[in-house]
Amino acid sequence: MKFLPEHHVADRPLLAWLAVAFAGVVAPASVLLMTSEASAAVASVALGMMGAGMIAAAAAGRLAVGVVVALLAGAGLVLLARGLGLPALHAPAALALAAIVASISFAARGSLFARSAAARGWWIAVAVVAGEAAVLLTAAAMPGAWPGWVLALLPAQWATLALQAALTGTGAPVASAALVALGGTAAATLLVARLWPRRWPYLIMFTTWLGLSALVWERWSAAL
Repeated sequence: MKFLPEHHVADRPLLAWLAVAFAGVVAPASVLLMTSEASAAVASVALGMMGAGMIAAAAAGRLAVGVVVALLAGAGLVLLARGLGLPALHAPAALALAAIVASISFAARGSLFARSAAARGWWIAVAVVAGEAAVLLTAAAMPGAWPGWVLALLPAQWATLALQAALTGTGAPVASAALVALGGTAAATLLVARLWPRRWPYLIMFTTWLGLSALVWERWSAAL
């Protein structure tokens, strides 16, 4: 999806791309350097992809830019995690699929922010990334701090579950539901962006999000 650059590029492009670098590379890499827990490492990769893809798509006003940046960030973070001792990839093909679907989902949200908030859409993306990162990192550091159903509402958690199954081989029964959730919300989000400024597609997007969150929670709670 492509929007007119003069209407949708970031109002402060240098600051926006610094935010991409921080959220997509610096912050998750710092977490990887400080943790030895596989679950925290996988969450860091997912959050890095989210930060890079969502903010980049919102800053550039282009879905494709967000997808590419998210994939590059994810690849770099996985390589760093492997260098720091993460076990060999459990399922490389599944990892590639999870990374592509997650990148499209995150970039779709960023492109919607660019469409709805124009040059300031990337600020919304930064706020969303910061909020989801705070919840996921708190949950990783203090298990039980957040109810499982709250985590199941977050696309970053869906990406974590999908990537975890591919990287470590744990949580495979939940990975398919997480991928469906990521793909379904991406499609609904792109529909909203395509039909903007019509408001009624938001009902489809939020209904899809809640329904797919329930699916993830049902599979995840059964596997716990």
